[in-house]
Amino acid sequence: MDPDSESVPAAQEVDGSVMEGGGQILRVAAALSCITGAAVNISKVRAGRSSPGLRPQHLSGLQLVSDLCGGVLQGANIGSTDVRLTPGKIRSGSYTADTQTAGSVCLLLQVALPCALFTDASSQFCLKGGTNAEMAPQIDYTLKVFKPVLEKFGVHFDCDIRMRGYYPKGGGEVSVTVNPLKQLQPVTMIERGNITKIHGRAHVAGVLPYKLAKDMSAAAVRTIRKEIKDLYINIQALQEKDKACGSGNGIIIIAESSTGCLFAGSALGKKGVYADKVGIEAAEMLLRNIRHNGCVDEFLQDQLIIFMAAAKGTSRIRTGAVTLHTQTAIHVAEQLTEAKFTITKCEDELSSSVTFIIECQGSGVDNLNL
Repeated sequence: MDPDSESVPAAQEVDGSVMEGGGQILRVAAALSCITGAAVNISKVRAGRSSPGLRPQHLSGLQLVSDLCGGVLQGANIGSTDVRLTPGKIRSGSYTADTQTAGSVCLLLQVALPCALFTDASSQFCLKGGTNAEMAPQIDYTLKVFKPVLEKFGVHFDCDIRMRGYYPKGGGEVSVTVNPLKQLQPVTMIERGNITKIHGRAHVAGVLPYKLAKDMSAAAVRTIRKEIKDLYINIQALQEKDKACGSGNGIIIIAESSTGCLFAGSALGKKGVYADKVGIEAAEMLLRNIRHNGCVDEFLQDQLIIFMAAAKGTSRIRTGAVTLHTQTAIHVAEQLTEAKFTITKCEDELSSSVTFIIECQGSGVDNLNL
């Protein structure tokens, strides 16, 4: 048969240098290609980054998606700036992905999870790399913020932390089970309500002293107290002995609202940075995300776009300032699906903060395998 004949659909062209110009374009495009069954050509991969092209973590994510859908990958090697994914049929099963670096397991999950929802049975993933890595959500964020909010869309997955891995060694491992669904439900999150609870964990692993965890926790509580006087704040200080590879320290603080909205602030320790400073950085990030009166924090915003785009019906989510990551995810989602997004600015008489409502008429992807 002539390969140029009508039956071979042309691949969708995605420009990897637009807007945010990072790995996120790759993740959203690969996942949507897998879900919709349409081939994608992604050019100028990560053109906006200091070391452009595929890094080990992006490559392992792409290979994972390709495995999931029995796809064909072209241009999949380190440093490559042009990649093509031609997906086959999505299949449930057991999959392993290993960045072999401190590359984030959470970013591997970000690309695989949407695909695994459209299989015929539950899938198991063994993901290896960094669990608490820079420039990516910490695994605690994935479990405590991302997972409960995704449940509103009807998504159910379990995640077990087998081993924590820190920069530069990695060596972390999580085991994830994802259940498929018939369709994603649309979600409305526009009333934030009041903050009712603040809790978190400050941890040290490896050779670092327990005192660092206590210092991070105390500094974070002091910082939050200046602004939020009347809430009990519980940030546990933990020493991770046997479930951590390498040495590292970090903190994540989560706020819950009366309507079930979740927000987080987090920070990781670095060589030569005082523990107090790490605690204060996480607390300030949390406070910044609470002040705007939206229903999601700046990091959840862009992670929800792909689910809004695939859901059947209209989702509406109130946010603070719309991030470039979110605008980029919307751009790719609109290009690869029938979803339509609108962003409306809301002036609030009661507070000085400006919020936005991201509305999406989802494309209503059906799971044809169930």
